[in-house]
Amino acid sequence: MVVYNFKKIATVPTAKDFIDVVLSKTQRQTPTVVHKQYNIGRIRSFYMRKVKYTQQAYEEKIARILDEFPRLNDVHPFYADLMNVLYDRDHYKLALGQLNMARGLIDRIGKDYLRLLKFGDSLYRCKQLKRAALGRMCTIMKKLKSSLEYLEQVRQHLARLPSIDPNTRTLLVCGFPNVGKSSFMNKVTRADVEVQPYAFTTKSLFVGHCDYKYLRWQVIDTPGILDHSLEERNTIEMQSVTALVHLKAAILFFIDLSELCGYSIKEQVSLFQNLKPLFEGKPLVAVFNKSDQKTLDQCNAQEQAMVKAMEGPNVQFVTCSTLTEEGVSGLKTVACDTLLNHRVSAKVSRATKSGKDADELAGIHVAMPQPRDRVERPPIIPASVQTRMAAGETLKTQRKLQKEVMQERGGAGVYSMDYREQYLGLRDEEWKFDTIPEIMDGKNILDYVDPEIEQMLEALDREEEERAERGEDDDDMEELNDDGLTEVEREQLKAIRRKRATLRFDSELAKSRNHPVMPRTVGAGRRGDLSARGRSMEEHLDELGFEESIGGRKRARSMSEARGRSRERKNNSMEVEGGARGESRGESMDVDGRPTKRLRSTSRGRSQSVPRDEAGNAYKDKEQKAKARNLAKDKVKRAMKGSGKFTAKKGEADRHVPDFKPKHLLTGKRGIGKTAAAEHLSSVARNLSLLPPSLAPILLRSLCPFLLPLPSSPPVSSFSSSHSFPPFLAMLPHMAAAAAVAVAAGNVDRAAWRLVGNGNG
Repeated sequence: MVVYNFKKIATVPTAKDFIDVVLSKTQRQTPTVVHKQYNIGRIRSFYMRKVKYTQQAYEEKIARILDEFPRLNDVHPFYADLMNVLYDRDHYKLALGQLNMARGLIDRIGKDYLRLLKFGDSLYRCKQLKRAALGRMCTIMKKLKSSLEYLEQVRQHLARLPSIDPNTRTLLVCGFPNVGKSSFMNKVTRADVEVQPYAFTTKSLFVGHCDYKYLRWQVIDTPGILDHSLEERNTIEMQSVTALVHLKAAILFFIDLSELCGYSIKEQVSLFQNLKPLFEGKPLVAVFNKSDQKTLDQCNAQEQAMVKAMEGPNVQFVTCSTLTEEGVSGLKTVACDTLLNHRVSAKVSRATKSGKDADELAGIHVAMPQPRDRVERPPIIPASVQTRMAAGETLKTQRKLQKEVMQERGGAGVYSMDYREQYLGLRDEEWKFDTIPEIMDGKNILDYVDPEIEQMLEALDREEEERAERGEDDDDMEELNDDGLTEVEREQLKAIRRKRATLRFDSELAKSRNHPVMPRTVGAGRRGDLSARGRSMEEHLDELGFEESIGGRKRARSMSEARGRSRERKNNSMEVEGGARGESRGESMDVDGRPTKRLRSTSRGRSQSVPRDEAGNAYKDKEQKAKARNLAKDKVKRAMKGSGKFTAKKGEADRHVPDFKPKHLLTGKRGIGKTAAAEHLSSVARNLSLLPPSLAPILLRSLCPFLLPLPSSPPVSSFSSSHSFPPFLAMLPHMAAAAAVAVAAGNVDRAAWRLVGNGNG
């Protein structure tokens, strides 16, 4: 039975891969789109989810690594010491401790930033908090680069370790290097261990299995051990020592009497004596290997004396040869029987010590703790508990729990806990059940309640009513005493009071109207006032001594003012009508005789716009107008063609390059019949070259009516030295070929032109 399977440990990623895997997983498994228009609570939850998911992903992966790697305090002592030899116990624990500490730091960072994200007031701030949280987590993982690389190397080496069961029936082979240990293992098991004629071929533990008496046996081949102190032994030798210390197995100590291994019998016996403390309580078989080379009888007396010194109560001597396989089977039988007897006797002795039958403990190993010293360590009981126990009181708490109170008062759904009982920090316990006063604007209302406030309010109302009946005003200007003023000063004071009253009345009237509240300066400008004090244009002109016809000026103004509210237009028309009543009919009437109050309703609409040249009668007739328009168009075209200053184009890049030969019209497959027509025309041209010169033009005209008119007889110019008629006939095949190409392209006129020699026929 295999107790530990280190091959199942998952691969430990590097720090960079660790970060990439976690961040990509966060990107895939969480939402990726958020907008600043979202509610702030939704934005917070978006980024909080990312931080929480990243923290959980880191924690899960680190926890998986910590759980899969064996803990030295939990595994069998054999594996604990073997890992200490191979990987250094302190370094191994330090690497796992750093991972565990990183998990706690990442958990703390996640909680801290989740707490901060709850107070994020914008998308930008929440995003920066998320970046900071993920950045700090990644920084912690980057610092674990060396620890992760070390753990990955440990994992790879653990996966290559043999599966050794420390509790099963085991044969442990040990001795000097090159004495035949691996050869014996290859003979008795199905293992295939490398065997070479030099020392330390085996550098680690190898496991093989064999069957004996219908039982499965485990055979372990250990590296060679040299005869020196424990401190001088290297890692390879310490693996053998670890197996000898912790495995309850039958020890097969191989000795080469022929000394072909490179070590003398004296050195081998010395090693046996040095390792003898490790053989205590275990069956031991001294194997004299390579009997085909030298046996014990062939040794001298001194060597036999040294070998005889190895005898002991649990030591048996067996001679064999792994090369000829002589005595190998007997060695296996002796070792297995010795181990079985030893295991049975150990069980019987344990049963005898415990006073039970041996059958009850068959197959069971009971580990009885042994005291490490004589110091007594009694259990620690608090003094308060001892007092209650001495008084005979029960150790159960006397406080009534809320669950018991709930069951007494109706059970769940009926009973509601009064949380005021949990209030802490009050000077008086009776204050817990006081009614909490209402708080408004951060202040307690009860602190500002006067018991006589209602009587005071009634007295204030009566006082205001009495003052209103007497006509008194609170204004400081009204309370001024007129005594001591001259007559002129009294008149000025009355005028000021009247002006103030008028302004106050106008202000109240303006507030009562149904229009939006505007600043005083803006309202004054829209009313035609000259200042914020409310003076109008008429009042200003009257003060300056100017007189004008108010009705006429308002009529002129109404011709251009915009259409306003219906109520405002009505007021304006009534004012104009009222002003016209006191004037003569001639002053209130326009030149066209229409009343002023109907001007707005009967005014014509805006006239249609007319170009300047037509409005100014710039043309005497239509021909001149059309000619001017054409000249203007040409001017624009010329400006569009050019580039540079005083043109319609910005520069040389602002241009349009026309395509005079569009590819989609001049390329592609030929239409139906075009190829045949071109071939026919080419054959006609070849036949024409064979005809007499006088008949060629006639036949061309009859066959090709689309050609240009050909003269009935060659012109005089065609018989010149450069254009003679016979050479023309010689060129007909070439012209016919060109015409065929033109016909294939769909240009009949060009075909005709090619046939007549560009018009020189």
